[in-house]
Amino acid sequence: MTRNLLATCILSLAFAGVANAQGTATSTETGAHYTQAQLKQLASNAHAPEQYQALASYFGKQHKDYLQQATEEKKEWERRSQNVTGILAKYPRPVDSARNLYEYYMYKATEAQTLEAKYGRLAAPNAPVNAE
Repeated sequence: MTRNLLATCILSLAFAGVANAQGTATSTETGAHYTQAQLKQLASNAHAPEQYQALASYFGKQHKDYLQQATEEKKEWERRSQNVTGILAKYPRPVDSARNLYEYYMYKATEAQTLEAKYGRLAAPNAPVNAE
């Protein structure tokens, strides 16, 4: 009985590790996720249209992701708005948390859209060389 339980635990951990490794390989192959340091370095070292296009596509994906998260939080905000408690409720109320998250995701989406437009303009073949 103990051997079967031990073997089951080992196999489940092994399968979880393999699944995690496969997921990591696919996300790093596409180059879809950068750390803040990598983004800063890529932005400061970018000189070719291909590099600017990579930055623009990254921020475009970020824009879509933030809009999707904002949509989900908007639904949650509306759902929580139905159950508003009295004035003596502790702050932040659940409805306030959902509203704050919605506003944060919209802010980040706007920020990503601005950066996408900036790097999209720089990726154009007739873009100025030292444009900021």
